[in-house]
This record gives sequence, C-alpha cells and structure tokens, in this order.
Amino acid sequence: MIAKTAMGLPLKGLRLAIKSSDTLIQTAGTQALRFKTWFEESKTNENASEQPAATSTINKLSTVDAGNSVSAQASDSAASVEAPIDIRELEFKKAPINWIPATILISTPIAAAVITPWYLFTHQVSAPVWGVFGAFMVWTGISITAGYHRLLAHRAYKAHPIVKNFLLLGSTLAVQGSAFDWVSGHRSHHRHVDDRMDDPYSAKRGFFFSHIGWMLKNYPSGKFDYKNIPDLTKDRTLQIQHKYYGLWVLAANVGLVAAVGWLIGDVWGTLVLAGLLRLVLTHHFTFFINSLCHMFGSRPYTDTNTARDNFFLAIFTWGEGYHNYHHFFQYDYRNGVKWWQYDPTKWLIAGLSKFGLTTELRTIDDTTIKHAEVQMQFKNAQNQIDTVNAGGLDIPHAMKNFQDRIKFEFEAFTQTVEEWQALKAKAVEMKKTEFADRLHEVDDKLKHEYANIEQKIHEHNDNLKIAFRSIGYNNKAA
Repeated sequence: MIAKTAMGLPLKGLRLAIKSSDTLIQTAGTQALRFKTWFEESKTNENASEQPAATSTINKLSTVDAGNSVSAQASDSAASVEAPIDIRELEFKKAPINWIPATILISTPIAAAVITPWYLFTHQVSAPVWGVFGAFMVWTGISITAGYHRLLAHRAYKAHPIVKNFLLLGSTLAVQGSAFDWVSGHRSHHRHVDDRMDDPYSAKRGFFFSHIGWMLKNYPSGKFDYKNIPDLTKDRTLQIQHKYYGLWVLAANVGLVAAVGWLIGDVWGTLVLAGLLRLVLTHHFTFFINSLCHMFGSRPYTDTNTARDNFFLAIFTWGEGYHNYHHFFQYDYRNGVKWWQYDPTKWLIAGLSKFGLTTELRTIDDTTIKHAEVQMQFKNAQNQIDTVNAGGLDIPHAMKNFQDRIKFEFEAFTQTVEEWQALKAKAVEMKKTEFADRLHEVDDKLKHEYANIEQKIHEHNDNLKIAFRSIGYNNKAA
C-alpha cells in the first residue's frame, strides 16, 4: 500500500514535467527552423548583391548564369540530402511520451528517496531483511550481466536450462524490459554504436539521454522489430515472458518479494528494501554502463567508439565496466579479460562450467588481444609526436629519440603482423590437406609457431613501455 501510494504521488508532476519539456523542445525546434530560414535568405541576398559586378560582358554573364545554375543544382542536391536528416531529428524532438517506462523510472526513485529513509527511521530492520536485500541485489544485477547480456545478447556461452531460467527470473526482477526488447536494443546499440539516429542509447546525445532519457519517450531508434533476434523469437519460454511480461514483473517484484518477506517475518521491510530500493539501485547501476562507461575511463583496445574501460564502474556493474574491451571483442564471455580485473560475472560463468552447467565459453585468443593493445599504443605514440610537431617548436632530444624508436618498432611490428596473417592462412591450408590422423601433428606445429608470434608481440609491447617511460608517460603502455 505504501509503495502503491508513493508511486502514485509523482504522476501529476511527471505529466506536467514531461508536457513542459515537450513545449520547450517544440519551441527550440521552431527557433532552429527560423534561424535556418534566416540564414538561407541572407546567403541568397549576398549572392544577389554579387551578381551585378560580374555582368560586364556577355561571356562573363553567361559564365555567371551557368555558375548560378550549377550552384542552384548543388544547393537543391544538398537540400535533398539534408532533408531526411532534418526529418529524423524532428521525429526525435516530437517523440511521444513512453508512459509506462517513464512512470516507473521517474516515480520509483522518488518513492525510494521518500519511503526508504522514513522506514529506516521508524522501523527496526532485522538482519535477515538486509540479507535478502543483498541476495536480491546480486541475483538481479548478475542476471542482467550473465543472462540478458552475455548469454542472450552475445551468445558468449551456452547455459543449462536451470541456469538460463534462474537468470531469466532474475532479469525479470530487474524490470528492464522483456528479453526480446532488451536484446534487440542491445544488438542495435553494438551495430550502430554512437550513431545519433540509430543507436538506441547513443552517448553522442549526452549523458541524460544515454542514461535514462532514451526510455522516457518513443524515439525512432527505440522501435524494435525483432528482426535482429531470430535466435530468440523461436524460444517458447522467452515468447511467454514477452507476451505476459507485465504479469511476470508483478509476480516477481511483488509476489515473490512479499513471499520471501513473509518467510522471514517482515513483509513490509522486505518490500521496501529488497523490492523498491533494490530495483532503483539495479536500474541505475545498469544504466551507468550506457552513460558513464562511454564517458570516463581508458581506451586500451580501440578508439573507434566512445566505450571506455573503468575499474570503478566495474565494481557497481558486476564486471561490465571494462566496456572498451567488450565493444571490440563483444563475443568474449569475459569483460575483464586480465586475471586481476574485477569481473564476477566472468567468474560465475567459468565456475558453473566446472559443473557442466555452462558450456562452449567463447574467448578471444591472447595474441589477438595483445595485438589490439599494441596497435593502440602506436596510436597513442603517434598522437604524442603529432602534438609536439603541431607546436612548431624544436623537438626535444628525448622526443626525437622517442619518435625514431616508435618508427623502428612500428616497422618491426608490421612485419610481425604479416607473419601472423600468413600463419593463419597456412593453418587453414594445412588442416585442409592433412589426413585426420595427423591433425594433432599439425596442431602441435601451429601451436609452437603461434607461441613465437605471441612472444614477438609481447616484446613489441615491452619495447613500447620503455619508449613511453623515456618521455614520462608510464601509463600509456598496457
């Protein structure tokens, strides 16, 4: 009753706030269109004022007329190219409110901020209730990372039905949409990462949009047709979850939580902490991956997108904070690929594999990973050199040595990569031509040669570390 009343309180304010934001957005859109019209008219007037000066002869007049014709055609072409972009952007600005998610996402934090402190000050919370809160936090959070994300979205491993259904129930507790919605959106995010129009939670639209704003309205990028999840739409259990998702959410977040509370003798305390507070915290910990993990941290593997590796965020997101690695090697069941990186989701999946509950764990080989790291180190080195050269000053002796060393090392690295590519082609050919009973000999030989390539890449990595230290950038080498 308390939770229901609290969730009802902000509805009027919610409607007013969203209506006001719509008005502001429409006004801004109108002003933008007026500015664009004014700018085009000014440009036309300037062209008109320049024409008389060019009409001294018939030949010049013909040239000007032809030029104006070409310019007009080019202008029309440019307008036709820009028109779809303007229309799509206008669709974003005029997107209707997504009432159910908006109500939940705005009302639950307010309810938690009001009810939780009041309840803690006026009631004695027992240790079992706090224990259930912690257990549900772990279950819900890791069900999103190990279930919706690495199992269903990326197919990074296979799970026993018991594990799959346990994670599916935990993901339903998280109230982040059905498996169909979540996975379809996430695959679109990877396919169109950072695209303002097609990435459902593009970081290019700012922190608020990528964190929570993308769910408050029915934006064009958030309309999923499920064509990118044919592997899931055939699953009967997932079909049922999607069809009756609302009932599943109520049964899990009210029925199940209340039942556990009844068993430990405190229904209301369990609903407030393991229900409401846990839901809000899990929401925003997950949302941090879409927002903060695309804003703060390092990019040791690729700079082709905004995803970052962030140890601090990995703590709150059950290992998902190593986002730069994940966006470059999305089918690896690990996000924290180093042995020392905090990734409890990885540890859970690997641990369950010891009992046969998870199988076919997909990984990227160490050589490929190190190759990506070394490539990024060369990019960082070149950026340092370009920064110094752009200053127009004499290059310091240390930087000149650094530049020569990087050039030499890059040439050697290029040779190593060529050897690696040739070895992979050789491996395919040898496995085609050798008899089945001799394949183990081929594997042993290839394993030895791959080890030599890997050692060379590690040597390049070490040499780059030394080069960076020579100019005082110890953190630039991985």
